[in-house]
Amino acid sequence: MCLLMHAKLMHTSLSKEATAEQQFKMRLVRTSNVLLFLSLILWLFAIGAGLRQLFNYEASPGRSGATPTVWPADSQLPRTSELPTLVMMIHPHCPCSRASIGELALLMTRVQGRVNVNVMFVKPKDFPEAWEQTDLWSSAAMIPGVKVRVDEGGVEAQRFGSQTSGQIMLYSTDGRLLFSGGITVARGHAGDNDGRSAIVALLTNNSSEIRETPVFGCPIFGQTSNAQPKDSCHTIHSN
Repeated sequence: MCLLMHAKLMHTSLSKEATAEQQFKMRLVRTSNVLLFLSLILWLFAIGAGLRQLFNYEASPGRSGATPTVWPADSQLPRTSELPTLVMMIHPHCPCSRASIGELALLMTRVQGRVNVNVMFVKPKDFPEAWEQTDLWSSAAMIPGVKVRVDEGGVEAQRFGSQTSGQIMLYSTDGRLLFSGGITVARGHAGDNDGRSAIVALLTNNSSEIRETPVFGCPIFGQTSNAQPKDSCHTIHSN
């Protein structure tokens, strides 16, 4: 009898220990699941915050300078009385400006022979030779009807009040400012946009309700070394 009772007590004790161990394992699994769920939520939140920051940056235009309302008298760029003149300022190492050059190519298919076009690649003083001759230079040079030039020291960019890569200034045959702005919808994003449409309208119909648009690109001035500008879109497109 004593042996039987002792065996029952042992069985009961082992059952309780097994039950306690199972409960502990279940609590551990539940805790792990909760931690995993919280980690997933935090991860998704971080991705969302990063994407929002990226979107806000891509949608934020660059600084706008004071574009002269008449052709700068001291500019060395050629301007004729036969055709309007378009000037585009480019930072040679601005990845966002690839979209601007692409939009310029599309623009020229609509206005070929109607405008004199100069694309100026701004080169700061004392920078290495051919520093400005990037893929952007090659792309612009391939566009029919476009003249590609170096703006040594950013002299012409300063004369035209340009501060952001991709800015376009369109002047009439008598030197009046017709349009100033960019021809992309965001940093590095091509597609239909008000700037391109306005320039086409001005050159084909001599009228447009839009005369100014935001410019999306890297700052032309401000860097002190042979590197990307501090406020550059390079970090977005290199990842």
